[in-house]
Amino acid sequence: MTANGPKNTADLILAAIQALRMKQWIKNLLLYAALIFALKFTDVDMAINATMGFITFCMVSSAGYLYNDSRDKEADAQHPRKCKRPIASGRLPVGVAYVEMVLLLLVGFGVAWTLSPMFALVTFLYLCTTLSYTFFFKHHVILDVMFISAGFLWRAAAGAVAIDVIISPWLLTCTAFLTLFIGFNKRRSELGLMAGKGNATRKNLMHYTPELLVEFQAITTSGTVISYALYTVLGSPSQWLLLTLPYVLYGIFRYIFLVNNLDEGEEPADTLLRDLPLLATVVLYGLTVVGILLVTRVGI
Repeated sequence: MTANGPKNTADLILAAIQALRMKQWIKNLLLYAALIFALKFTDVDMAINATMGFITFCMVSSAGYLYNDSRDKEADAQHPRKCKRPIASGRLPVGVAYVEMVLLLLVGFGVAWTLSPMFALVTFLYLCTTLSYTFFFKHHVILDVMFISAGFLWRAAAGAVAIDVIISPWLLTCTAFLTLFIGFNKRRSELGLMAGKGNATRKNLMHYTPELLVEFQAITTSGTVISYALYTVLGSPSQWLLLTLPYVLYGIFRYIFLVNNLDEGEEPADTLLRDLPLLATVVLYGLTVVGILLVTRVGI
């Protein structure tokens, strides 16, 4: 063993951990939505099942990131931010990344099957959606964002399947509009970042224009706010949830401000974790929802 052996091994392990993109696991918190809004968050067994579902999607989604980063290694190496990723920078060899990916899939689907065959099926459909995005739809304007949104819809559905409750159409509707909103804002941020650089890292960006994305931003903003407002009045377990609408409005307006004025939004999870007002809004929203449902004692 050379003198640099232990250090190289430690660097490889660190790169393998960083390649999981753990910050992106925040997206999988959506699996807890059904647990909360179905008023089952006081049920320990259901909370455990939801957590097992969350762990499953963390492993499977990280496997997808590893595969996507391996395929896009050359393009990511030309990107001002993505070039620092472990695979694009060469710190994590592609062969090692594929081994890590297979292990994550095996363990992830093992956990999924212990929950239920139906949950394993939903997990598989989520994986198929992400892979179809990687292979084909990421290169097609509008469909690229719609397939990103579809991944979140599978997360929302998986949360309901994990605890064996009926999937709420309101949950799916609000999720669809919100994720389309985030997706088109992501494209707007990417378009601004790559201005004057030939859009070398994402071919379909040349089909987007700032004016087009402003239109999409307006449509999805309206859809998100209206669908959530209607849910709190017509479909929620407590109409007192209408009190959470200001959080939703501020969060959306703050996100638009960050994208338009501060060039944020390319990595939504990073944007959320970096911006204290936005993060505080999300945390306060969650606490308020749980508090309202507990205080009103609806169905508990």
